[in-house]
Amino acid sequence: MSRPFVMWPDKRLKTVAAPVAEITDEIRTIWDEMIFAMDAMPGVGLAAVQLGIMVRLAVVDASDERGKAVKMANPKVLHASAQDRLYQEASPNLPGFSAPISRPRAVTVEFLNDQGAMEERDFVGLWATSVQHQIDHLNGKMYFDRLSKIKRDMLLKKSRKAAR
Repeated sequence: MSRPFVMWPDKRLKTVAAPVAEITDEIRTIWDEMIFAMDAMPGVGLAAVQLGIMVRLAVVDASDERGKAVKMANPKVLHASAQDRLYQEASPNLPGFSAPISRPRAVTVEFLNDQGAMEERDFVGLWATSVQHQIDHLNGKMYFDRLSKIKRDMLLKKSRKAAR
């Protein structure tokens, strides 16, 4: 089981998450809950804030066979490729809507892993898109915040209309 997704425009989705001081059993339990929620969507990544947990935790799994989730605390992009990749992004926090978002095709990310050690890892393609999407969530940003003001306003207007 996992807790429900926080729905846009909940202020927690616009709030920067707190850093994780150390990897504890409680943190590992939260990661397990996040992986369960991500797989149930199904999705390729999840940030703790999407479940209302206001700490810098993320999981990504863009593998075809699943079960390869990378667990990250305090993830930070160290390097991004100059080449971008366009991908149709969405979020369970604003269901039924998506938009094409351009992000670097590859990134090098530093994070605390599930053993509590600092790790640097390269992500490419959908993995890179997902990890950047999750880091945005941890920084209080949604994918549509990367759109032009006009496109963002149109998407949010459609979502409000659909909610009525």
